[in-house]
Amino acid sequence: MRLWKTILAATVLALATGTSAFAARTDLVIGIPLEPPHLDPTAGAAAAIDEVLYANVFEGLTRIGPKGEVLPDLAESWTISDDGKTYTFKLRTGVKFHDGTEFDANDVKFSLDRARADNSVNAQKGLFAAIDKVDVIDPATVKVTLKNPQGSFLYNMGWGDAVIVAPETADTNKEKPIGTGPFKFQNWAKGSSITLVKSDNYWGSPASLDKAEFRIVPDAAAYVPALLSGDIQAFPFFDADSVAQVKDDPRFKVVIGSTEGETILSINNKKPPFDKLQVRQAISYALDRKAIIDGASAGLGQPIGSHMSPANKDYVDLTGRYPHDVAKAKELLKEAGLENGFKATLKLPPPAYARLGGEIIASELRDVGIDLEIIPVEWAQWLDQVFTKKDYDLTIVSHTEPNDIDIYSRKDYYFNYDNPAFDKVIADLNLTSDEAKRKELLGQAQKILADDAVVGFLFELPKVGVWDAKLQGLWENAPIQANDLTKVKWSD
Repeated sequence: MRLWKTILAATVLALATGTSAFAARTDLVIGIPLEPPHLDPTAGAAAAIDEVLYANVFEGLTRIGPKGEVLPDLAESWTISDDGKTYTFKLRTGVKFHDGTEFDANDVKFSLDRARADNSVNAQKGLFAAIDKVDVIDPATVKVTLKNPQGSFLYNMGWGDAVIVAPETADTNKEKPIGTGPFKFQNWAKGSSITLVKSDNYWGSPASLDKAEFRIVPDAAAYVPALLSGDIQAFPFFDADSVAQVKDDPRFKVVIGSTEGETILSINNKKPPFDKLQVRQAISYALDRKAIIDGASAGLGQPIGSHMSPANKDYVDLTGRYPHDVAKAKELLKEAGLENGFKATLKLPPPAYARLGGEIIASELRDVGIDLEIIPVEWAQWLDQVFTKKDYDLTIVSHTEPNDIDIYSRKDYYFNYDNPAFDKVIADLNLTSDEAKRKELLGQAQKILADDAVVGFLFELPKVGVWDAKLQGLWENAPIQANDLTKVKWSD
């Protein structure tokens, strides 16, 4: 009887003092490969800055969601003038920065004027080039007037480079970031980790996590041991070659998503014989995407048929436009007067997807009569020879900027592509804010690029995430550079 009472007393004590043992945990350690150079998204191009701070510490007028959609953020709503040049933002009220100061329209004007100023150090200053002036109407209303309509303006305002900062703390954000987000900065142990904690005065839905530590792990070989030991619970960007070691372990989730990295076989469209449509189409038919994806991205890349990420809400699946067909490729070369094939060069920059993919593509084109000389180049050479001087036949590169389909309309761009019909679609897109119309135009743009076989569309660079199976809310895809923790929680 005495033993039973002892057990009962211990159980009551455990229930009274140790219920947290049965509750979901509220801390998280996330592994990231690169340490940011500083912590101010408005003053640096490094993706690692946004991967820690975007949506967590800093917020903008708008924000980009997990599917690449534009969502309200510090602006709860907006109206657009009939001429598409004036945006009037209704701001959220009761918002405070982490140092306790109030957020209002003056902070928006300061941030946008600072980003577009002549002495701006913003890495994406071009995002603000269309702004003519910013007027404060009242503390909760700001009016932005553009020099010309810009259909992507609301999207641009959702970039990490466009987050809103306070004039009182803007100059010290590199070391001590002060934002309005659901997490506030606690500590930066240089070379080791950056720690965020839950903000107690957040204007929106509070975060489920009380603490998040971004642990810097530059060595990919350390990823699996860190997961297995429990030291780190999530790697949003995992090493693709290490996936096999954890994919069958029920303790972890392996999530394969998309990035904004369209990986393409770039073609110099004005250089004979690539100026002939039949030749470019023959190349597209010669490409076996599955073999390329297996060899260049550990089988994890998603095939693409035009220049848009499969994760984008406006993506059109055109991968069936050019099925792998050697006979069709040879037929098109014959139509182009090249029945006996021809020789060309393939300049390959350093990334593995290019060097490995290049070997496969050279073999596939050889099967249809195109004999490629592979020329490895360093990035500096690639930028000089290929990107700047357009001194190339073919090359392989991944274009990682979001929503960059307009690059094909740039007359000085290294593709050397010129199609007035495509240019017209892009011009209309730039003047259009209506989402349904933009979707229609983006669909047209993708189809034109596929029909013209401007480049060989290969695959989207994969986003490989591995994390604890009980963890919920991390992004599957990467429409922008972010590890958004606002919806992340542990299941019970």
